[in-house]
Amino acid sequence: MRCRILHSSKGRLRVRVLGKKMSLSDADVLEYYLRSKPFVKDVRVYDRTGDAVIFFLHKSDRERVIKALAKFSFSDPENAALVPEHTGRALDREFEDKLFYSLVKRFIGKRILPAPIRLAMSIVKASGYIREALRSIARGKIEVSILDATAITVSLIRGDQKTASSVMFLLKLGEMLEDWTHKRSVDDLARTMSLGVDKVWVRTGGTEVLIPIKQVKLGDEIVVRTGSMIPLDGKVVEGDAEVNQASLTGEALPVHKAAGSYVYAGTVVEQGSCTVSVDKLTGSGKYDRIVKMIEESEKLKSSAESKADHLADKLVPYCLGGTLLTYLLTRNATKAISILMVDFSCALKLAMPISVISAMREGSSLGMTVKGGKFLEAVAEADTIVFDKTGTLTHSTPTVAKVIPFGGNDEDEVLRLAACLEEHYPHSIANAVVKAAKDKGLDHEERHSRVEYVVAHGISSSIDGKKALIGSSHFIFEDEDCKIPQGEEEKFRQLPDRYSHLYLAVGGELAAVICIEDPIRKEARTVLRQLKGLGIKRVVMMTGDSRRTAKAVAEAVGADEFYAEVLPEDKAGFIRRERQNGHKVIMVGDGVNDSPALSEADAGVAISTGAAIAREVADITISAEDLECLVRLKKLSIRLMERIDLNYRTIIGFNFSLMVLGAAGVLAPTSSAFLHNTSTIAIALGSMRNYLDEPKTLDESEDLAEVLWHEGVVPALAE
Repeated sequence: MRCRILHSSKGRLRVRVLGKKMSLSDADVLEYYLRSKPFVKDVRVYDRTGDAVIFFLHKSDRERVIKALAKFSFSDPENAALVPEHTGRALDREFEDKLFYSLVKRFIGKRILPAPIRLAMSIVKASGYIREALRSIARGKIEVSILDATAITVSLIRGDQKTASSVMFLLKLGEMLEDWTHKRSVDDLARTMSLGVDKVWVRTGGTEVLIPIKQVKLGDEIVVRTGSMIPLDGKVVEGDAEVNQASLTGEALPVHKAAGSYVYAGTVVEQGSCTVSVDKLTGSGKYDRIVKMIEESEKLKSSAESKADHLADKLVPYCLGGTLLTYLLTRNATKAISILMVDFSCALKLAMPISVISAMREGSSLGMTVKGGKFLEAVAEADTIVFDKTGTLTHSTPTVAKVIPFGGNDEDEVLRLAACLEEHYPHSIANAVVKAAKDKGLDHEERHSRVEYVVAHGISSSIDGKKALIGSSHFIFEDEDCKIPQGEEEKFRQLPDRYSHLYLAVGGELAAVICIEDPIRKEARTVLRQLKGLGIKRVVMMTGDSRRTAKAVAEAVGADEFYAEVLPEDKAGFIRRERQNGHKVIMVGDGVNDSPALSEADAGVAISTGAAIAREVADITISAEDLECLVRLKKLSIRLMERIDLNYRTIIGFNFSLMVLGAAGVLAPTSSAFLHNTSTIAIALGSMRNYLDEPKTLDESEDLAEVLWHEGVVPALAE
């Protein structure tokens, strides 16, 4: 690609693409191509001018950026593949065009049209505001629309067409900016929350093969089992499953799916398994469903948001009363109208949800997905946190330390069989078994029949006509009544205590014990201490593991108390009792067996590498990289509530001051309207700022300022 360097400074390069008028899609391809380079810190591409502003990390990276630009081609399909389904560029362009045409129409109307026509147009526009006010009255509600309609109508009756026109223009401009601010926040968040399914099981030639999702073709048959997410839309051709469709429809109960039923990407199999014939490939409808989820999550308001909404509605009658009182005392309509130009509703109802969406967006960039402000408020207020052990306080990637065969079985063969069973159900311990077999080069064919997952116990199948089981001691020896091979009882008693144990039985007899090394996260103790410093008073660990192992882990991480050998219903029951006793409880888990507890908690937090059903049920999902994410979540939640409180006080104080100045005659109605709308947008943009101290490349408000200035909007407003 040919381009010219327009400006170069430390860590920043501005270039212009030559020889091609850039489209929106071209701009996206160039931007995401540059973003994919490890030496590029951030980039902004302007399609109208063909400019690209590139931020890089080190001085030496300047030449690397130039070489990358030289190699770039708009027609390269690999570059086009880097662009996500939605980028937000079209949304920005829509807003910019609307704003530009509004300014042009305003200029033409004031400079060219004669006064009678301007008056007629103002009356026509005013009728829309009057109709909206009458609808509010008909519903028995006194809302902001009544304030707007009253101010416009009084101005027109007084013959002050200029004031009425200016007020309507500012109201329209404010609505446009508010709508864009909200849509942009939702869009930013949605693009960070796409479904994260990398590989799927495809049935071919009577066997199942694990392949990357991008290799799936229309008509392929994919197999989805208990706890897994359905990655693509399609029709069930075999099997029976209970599918959780809450993310799509909001239904609380799972829906039964059998042959002939249709299933959707992003839903989760709670029980059973099914084979799905794919009829929509990756990305189909995914973004729209996520946007719907976010819009639904906005209904899950925190009590602070609800308080702001109720207060905004309650203050409207006082604004009307203040207007009437000012007129009765001063007999000055201009002063009275100045009060009507100011209301609390716009800022309160815009800034609060924007604050929440911005917190959700920032959380997403920091490795956490939050489904609503209600849950951030719960985290901020929580005094108790309950941890599952495996995959949370211990590493999400435990390892197989050793395999101890029984009954004359070969060590490699039993590990091969264990991996064959475990690979169908993603969990940290299952992943460890699969990895151990892979590391030893133990490839296998699917020799077993249909695999059944027994929640909180293990896996059941059959191989060569014999029942094959793998799971906990309780499952193998008590539920299934399997036996230890004769003469090997002492060997069984000598199993090393420092490991967690996974038991494999074939034909009713123990075939092997797989020793799992489950190292404690090195940051766990520090994280728990930091959480206590942020308001958590009680840390509880609950696990299905043995009391010996549970005690050792609890002491190592600094948990206040622990419970061992618990079932899923035990965890949920404990949390229910704590909530009934007045505690705010966070639950952190990653497995299918944690799902009931995650649902029961005020805020259920799932680990991103855990079972899909856990992520579906949870209110928040955090990165599995390290537990520091929990500290960031707690800080983010606390600062969100602080910002909502600050916005609340700022909006009330500033707008009340405008009312006083208007009543005193210091501010004209147009000035009051301008300052009110300007403050509303300023507070909304301020609410989009980052909450935490982690450095960001471009602050959202800086991003907006750059766009508006570069596209010529700010100079136009200044004129």
